Amino acid sequence: MSDQPLTIAYLFTTFPKNTETFLQREIVAMQAHGIRPRLYSLWGGGGTFRGLPVTRFPKWRLWTLIWMIPYEGWRRPEVLRHVLRGLFTRRAPSWLNFWENMLGAGFACLFARSFRKNPPQLIHAAWGGAPATAAWLLWRLDGHRYTAAAHAYDIYEHGGDWWLREKLEPAALIHTSTEMARRSLIDRGLPPQRIHCIRRGLDRLHPIKRLRASREPLHLISVARLVEKKGLRHQLRIYAALRAAGVPFAARIVGEGPLRPELERLAGQLGIASSVTFTGHLPQHEVWNQLGWADVLVHTGVVAPSGDRDGLPNVIPEAMCVGVLVVTSPVAATTEAIEDGVTGLVAEVEQPAAWVQALRQLATDDVQVERLRGAARRWVEKNFNAHDNAERLLREMRAVVNVQPSTLNIPRPSEDR
Repeated sequence: MSDQPLTIAYLFTTFPKNTETFLQREIVAMQAHGIRPRLYSLWGGGGTFRGLPVTRFPKWRLWTLIWMIPYEGWRRPEVLRHVLRGLFTRRAPSWLNFWENMLGAGFACLFARSFRKNPPQLIHAAWGGAPATAAWLLWRLDGHRYTAAAHAYDIYEHGGDWWLREKLEPAALIHTSTEMARRSLIDRGLPPQRIHCIRRGLDRLHPIKRLRASREPLHLISVARLVEKKGLRHQLRIYAALRAAGVPFAARIVGEGPLRPELERLAGQLGIASSVTFTGHLPQHEVWNQLGWADVLVHTGVVAPSGDRDGLPNVIPEAMCVGVLVVTSPVAATTEAIEDGVTGLVAEVEQPAAWVQALRQLATDDVQVERLRGAARRWVEKNFNAHDNAERLLREMRAVVNVQPSTLNIPRPSEDR
C-alpha cells in the first residue's frame, strides 16, 4: 500500500497562476514522486499544467444550486443546519472573504456527486480560504479525508479567514511553510501534532553566480506585488537616504499592483525617479534574469493595516540560491531564512540610516559578502529543495491515508459541531 501512487485531488483558488509558482513547483515535485494529482481551480485558471488537465469550476453551474442545495441538505441535514447557523451567527471579516467561502461551498455542493462516484484517496486544499471550505464540506457530506495548507493571508488578513479554525480542525494534516504560521495556528487552539511546517522549495538549484568585482553602482532589486504589506513607501525613502549619503545605486522594482501610480509619484517627489525602475510584472524566467543582474535583494515587508503580512516570500530563498545578498525587515517569517550577519542582514524599515549602513557594507566588504553568500546558499540547499520537501510532505500524506481517523483524533463528519 505504502509504495502505491496516491490519487490526490488538489483544490486551488486559481491554478495555474503566474504569481504562485511555489504551488506549481509543488505539483511538479509531487509528480516526480509518483503522485497522481487531480487538479481543480475554483476561480480562473484551468486548461492544462504539465500535461495534466485542470478542471475549472464553471460558474454557470452555480444556478443549479437551486436544486442541489435542497438535495444535499436532504442527504445531510445536519450539515445544512450547521452552515446556516454559522451564516446567521458570525460576521465575515470582509466581503471578499465571505464570497471566497461561498465559492468553496458552491464547489463542494456541485462536485459532491462526482467525488462520490470517483473518490480520491485524499483531498488537499492548497489554501485556507475557498479550497479549505470545499474540502471541509466534502468531508462533512461524504467523509472524504482531507489535508489543508494555511498561508499568511489565510491566518492574518483581517484577523484570518472566517471559518479557519473550524475548517482546519478536522483536517488530517495541516501544512504550513513557516514556523510563524505554525505557532499562530497552535495559538488558535488547533492540534499541534497535526500541524507540520514543511517549506516550499525550488525544483532545481540554480548555480551561484560570481560576485561582481566592483559593485558601484550597487544593483538593488525588489520582487513584490505593489501592495501595502510590501512596505514599498519605506523602500523608496531608503533609496532617497542612499542618494543623500552618496552611495551610487540603481534599483529595479519588479511587480505590479494597485500602489504603482502612488509609488511612481513618490519616487519623483523624493528625487530618485532616475535611479528606480518599475518593471511591472515579469514572467518567472525573466525574474531569474533580473536576479542575475542584482547584487542585493531588498525586502521591506510590514504588517498591513488589514493585518496581512508576508510569510517567507519565495523570492528570498531564490535570491539566496543564486548568490544575491538579502537585506530584509524583521517582520513576519523572513528571519527564519535571513539570520542577521549570518545568511543576510536585517534592518527596521523605520530606520533608513541602518539600511544605508548595511547596503554600504555590501557594496564594499568582499570578505563579509562572500561569507554571507556561502551561508545563504547552504541554507537553501538544506531547507528549500522542492523535491526533498515534497517527499517529506508525501510521507506525511501517506501516513494519514494509511491510518484510521480515530488514531488522528479527528471528529466524525456526522457530528453537528
